Amino acid sequence: MYENIYKQNRNRNITVITFVVLAVIFLAIVSLFTGSSNMTVKDVTDTLIFKGDAINGRIIWNIRIPRIMAAIVAGAGLSLSGLIMQTVLNNPMASPSTLGVSNAAVFGANLSIIAFAGGFLNVGNNLSNYQTSANPYATSLVAFAFCVFSIFLILGLCRIRAFLPGIVVLAGIAIGSIWTAATTVLQFFATDVGISAAVIWNFGDLGRATYKVDLIMSLVVVIAIIVFSFLSWKYNAVLSGDQVAKSVGINVNRLRFLSMLLASLLTAVCVSFLGIIGFIGIIAPHITKKIFGQDHRITIPVSALTGSLILLLSDTFSRTLGNGSALPVGAITSLLGAPFFLFIIFSKRRDY
Repeated sequence: MYENIYKQNRNRNITVITFVVLAVIFLAIVSLFTGSSNMTVKDVTDTLIFKGDAINGRIIWNIRIPRIMAAIVAGAGLSLSGLIMQTVLNNPMASPSTLGVSNAAVFGANLSIIAFAGGFLNVGNNLSNYQTSANPYATSLVAFAFCVFSIFLILGLCRIRAFLPGIVVLAGIAIGSIWTAATTVLQFFATDVGISAAVIWNFGDLGRATYKVDLIMSLVVVIAIIVFSFLSWKYNAVLSGDQVAKSVGINVNRLRFLSMLLASLLTAVCVSFLGIIGFIGIIAPHITKKIFGQDHRITIPVSALTGSLILLLSDTFSRTLGNGSALPVGAITSLLGAPFFLFIIFSKRRDY
């Protein structure tokens, strides 16, 4: 009997995983044909086989394909980060912003843009000077540096006091509030150009993606998937409680520290390049666990695929509803995620 149940579950999992993979591929193809340039299916097809004109070639190869790749990779990374944080913190509300990573990224980017690229320390209130002096990679690097600093600060403080899930969350909220306050003070002294550029950066925007950005994010996401998959049996043990995990030889505090560090770095890489893209780290893991349960051997790869699917869908909506220009994809994910978040909070049933 148990063998039949195992086979049924395995076949069901394979079927659903195959469906999700095909859905990601299908949506990526749909996204490739979606945009404001009024390109026909034939135009896109000709461009893909190198028979289209130069303008269509730049749109497809330099804008749409890097954007689609960024949606797939960043969606996978943010979803995976959320799944691991929810597991090691034993908190279904945990997300990539739990350690204030997003707040630190916003401060770092604002510092780079307002103080050094387009604000009071460089070019003054001149938009053309800002456009010639701003370096998007420099902004991403500063944002990432502050993310890393925030991560080590919070994890270091927690290890001094007690590395318990509740303390990690509270420390993340406190440090995140400090970054938010510092960002507000920085924006108060900004020029009109500087603050406008900073606000625009805060919007999650896949349009910033390039092949170099996609490659960097892909390397980090692939490494994270491999590491987390290798530790999947430990995460399954942690689900039964710290004492059960310790009884089978798992150093829970070390696992929690390393998992939070890698998950936060994964978030930091995506956020520093693309801006704030909220709720993917909450929506995708919960959908995955609702369908597949808690076995991390399955939920880790499927959660990554689900995150890619949701971000691709959101980006397609953003370009469809933008009336000639793409809406910030972060706004779309928040519109989708906020009702889902409220449903989780007020749902009476606890299926996982």
